[in-house]
Amino acid sequence: MTSLNPALLFLLAGVLLPLLPSATRRHCVLIVPLVGMLLLCLTPYGSYGQGDIFGLQMVSYRLDKLAFVWALIFHIAAVIGAIYAFHLKDPVQQVAALIYQGAAIGAVLAGDLLTLFIWWELTAIASVFLIWARRTDRAYRVGMRYLIIQVGSGVILLTGVLLQLHTTGSLAFEHIGLGSLASWFIFVAFGIKCAFPFLHNWLQDAYPEATVTGTVILSAFTTKLAVYALARGFAGTEILIWIGATMTAFPILFAVIENDLRRVLSYSLNNQLGFMVVGIGIGTELSLNGTAAHAFSHILYKALLFMAMGAVLYRVKTIKASELGGLYKSMPWTTVFCIIGSMSISAFPLFSGFISKSMILTAVAEQHYTWVWLVLLLASAGVMDHSGIKIPFFAFFAHDSGKRCDEAPLNMLIAMGIAAFLCIAIGIYPDALYAILPYTVDYVPYTTTHVITQLQLLMFSALAFAVLFLSGLYPPEIKSVNLDTDWFYRVAAVHVLTPLTNAAKKSTAAVFGTTDRLAQFSLNRMNDWVGPKAWLTRTVDSSGMVALVLGSLLVFLLVYLF
Repeated sequence: MTSLNPALLFLLAGVLLPLLPSATRRHCVLIVPLVGMLLLCLTPYGSYGQGDIFGLQMVSYRLDKLAFVWALIFHIAAVIGAIYAFHLKDPVQQVAALIYQGAAIGAVLAGDLLTLFIWWELTAIASVFLIWARRTDRAYRVGMRYLIIQVGSGVILLTGVLLQLHTTGSLAFEHIGLGSLASWFIFVAFGIKCAFPFLHNWLQDAYPEATVTGTVILSAFTTKLAVYALARGFAGTEILIWIGATMTAFPILFAVIENDLRRVLSYSLNNQLGFMVVGIGIGTELSLNGTAAHAFSHILYKALLFMAMGAVLYRVKTIKASELGGLYKSMPWTTVFCIIGSMSISAFPLFSGFISKSMILTAVAEQHYTWVWLVLLLASAGVMDHSGIKIPFFAFFAHDSGKRCDEAPLNMLIAMGIAAFLCIAIGIYPDALYAILPYTVDYVPYTTTHVITQLQLLMFSALAFAVLFLSGLYPPEIKSVNLDTDWFYRVAAVHVLTPLTNAAKKSTAAVFGTTDRLAQFSLNRMNDWVGPKAWLTRTVDSSGMVALVLGSLLVFLLVYLF
């Protein structure tokens, strides 16, 4: 019983869910991840669901220390998400959430690349309904773009898997490294889902357009699945260090100037992924432990922040910073939980972000990547600005918008309370998290140097924000459309390709027109020769035919005799 793959439980429940009454569905969405977590924790490390397909070894369920960390936090995120969405009666979101969560768990537990691909694609197909469930034209268009990119990632992954099979004769999902064409295809597929620079725009495009509860669920699974895949297949790949450092830095500007607070959090998510990617690139036991710990912590505090902003959107019907402010009067509990999430993502001591991010920074310093360490340090200061201060300040305190509303629903407050409690508990007692990390942890986060350095960084960041804001130099919160790199293929490419397309259409029309005229001319000439009235096919009388035959015989005799 304990060898049952929890992902199958999610999948089965998702298929059967529409048959259940509304009240039962809500309880089922909560019970399934709890049962799945129990199955996961009772299963000994090992490989299960093994079999041969066309002589290839398949392992559908591989549980080890690395997979356990991600599978466990995915279950916890599913439980919190179910509580947060407990008020929902929409079967589309409930079914999509269960199948999406199960697919992400199945991918983490996959022991071969073909099984990974199947779950990989299922996450894309199921998750898009969390965007479409908003039922607006914009959500539909965004969902289509999201689906194209996510399914495209799967197609690239499948190409890499087939090339890997051709090259090595194996489908085992172990360390791959960069060294072959197959590995590059797989690397790019993972990079798309991880939102590498220039491949990241789907994240900021899609997440803010999902439903209130859908965004919370989306934030926990897709990108962290990609982080796991990179940690499994490309640990120690140096190019990841520089990719990750870039990821930590470039979203800061966009987050600072963005008016939509859920889009701010999406850029912040991209920034935090960069720390994890750097840890994977370093590839030491400390850095990989730091990546696993940071992924665990990040899912909790990022979900908490998205839940707080989702509660604001749910009650006030807007999430624009320029239209918010003063909500601490109406939503005090949501305000407190948002502040806890902000302190966690900013890595304040005694909060979860501190005990995980510091592991990665220490690992980078130990390997003497000085410039990367400085970039990460500056990126940490940027996080304090756009997520630690901007999110709670402009949503709840900046000015009184005059909006008054009810506090978030009880189920939302309970979900936020659980996430907030875990953020604090992990920060106070990190050994509980360190105990389940992939490698033995020989690291103490609460040293005088670590604490003082981090507090200095946070205080100077807060001071810089205060000075810029009070002096009027901080970017104002205004209604605007901020251009990202997707402008090049969503706008610029359209302007370039449209004339080319029109020219191609005209050329094609000209070619087909000429061909049509030639074909018509040929048919007319053939009709002259063999048509109903042509001389070769016309009907003649019997006397004429006799004369023709006699004439032919005469010609034949003359030729034969002479």
